[in-house]
Amino acid sequence: MVKRLKVLGIAGSLRHASYNKALLRAAIKLAPDSVEITTFDLADIPLYNQDIEDQGDPEPVKSFKQAIAKADALLICTPEYNYSIPGVMKNALDWASRPAASSVLDEKPVAVMGASTGPFGTARCQMALYNIFSSSNMHPLNFPQILIAEADKKFDDSGQLTDERTRKLIRDTLEALAEWTHMLHRGKNARDDT
Repeated sequence: MVKRLKVLGIAGSLRHASYNKALLRAAIKLAPDSVEITTFDLADIPLYNQDIEDQGDPEPVKSFKQAIAKADALLICTPEYNYSIPGVMKNALDWASRPAASSVLDEKPVAVMGASTGPFGTARCQMALYNIFSSSNMHPLNFPQILIAEADKKFDDSGQLTDERTRKLIRDTLEALAEWTHMLHRGKNARDDT
């Protein structure tokens, strides 16, 4: 019997009515029984500053790192700002990547989804995130990709995802993330046994 996968969901927007927070809520509802998604709000994480880090991680950063460490995989739902990663998401990942030699991101499976009212559906942001994943030795799920363009036409006024094609894509992505994570864990366990 395969254990239930613990996924930490993170939205890359602080806005209350964010489409990406709505996307994360949709993922929670659409997750297969084998996947449990909890969330972490990035609002309280301070700007990264090595002087602060040298004094010890602030409590919100400690909580964030603990949540990542307890998760089997990450799910990032993020908008795109100025062709790239929103500052709040980049800042959180900068904190989580420290210290580099023992980061909680090391070998962590991750899937990315993004919603935008524009025509490109966060494609450039997601490409930029892959540089961070590489630097932090994370294991991104490459397919399926969720690049939701014209999000204002796919969510209703209450933030509910109404587009059935997107709902199916989210289910498929979460199933693929579960499969990917279990495969990586089996490979890691096999390496540890040798």
